[in-house]
Amino acid sequence: MKVIAALHGPGPALLAPAFRAEAAAAGATRLQVNLDDDAVAPAMRFGPGAPITAVVSMWTDGGPETVLDVVRRHDPDVHAWSVDEREPLVPPAVPDGERADALANLAFLRRPATMPHAAWLTDWLQRHTTVAIEAQGTFGYVQNPVLASLTPGGGDVAGIVEELFPMAALSDQHAFYGSGGDDAELQRRFTRLMDSCARFGAADGLDLVPTSRYMFAL
Repeated sequence: MKVIAALHGPGPALLAPAFRAEAAAAGATRLQVNLDDDAVAPAMRFGPGAPITAVVSMWTDGGPETVLDVVRRHDPDVHAWSVDEREPLVPPAVPDGERADALANLAFLRRPATMPHAAWLTDWLQRHTTVAIEAQGTFGYVQNPVLASLTPGGGDVAGIVEELFPMAALSDQHAFYGSGGDDAELQRRFTRLMDSCARFGAADGLDLVPTSRYMFAL
């Protein structure tokens, strides 16, 4: 099982050995920490609620509550979900504890009330996936449909997606969209992506969190 937790406070302690030890003792077998830190400061970020400053993902063979309690010690108001991880574009492997050479954008998606859940999920996981990968300069694309909300907050989040871009994408739209310096191609890709997002409600009401990404085997 994979559990994703969104925190709204300081996150550097999440990279400390003590946090990894707590996670392992709680039954986590793998840990991912995403931090909105100085390395991604120039990136765009937005959302309808309190800013998300860190995202913790943990994999466990047991139930979610024990690993979630570890995160609650750092943020009692954490929002968390159990998810069904899919990797249409597998991120490159990086040594434990080393920052991935990437701008890792996390988007927390909300389903429009007018769109049935099954239709929304199919549109996101099938049709939009192709568009998102073809229209952007991503080299990692991880989808996390929400199975259950684990906390009082965050119950309206239906899916979480992580997209890895080259660091140049912080300041270069051509790097972000993979358009190779061609302005007409950049506009075509941008329009295609925005139109696709609008079709399943991802153009409104989402949290976008730019991060640095770290992985740990426990």
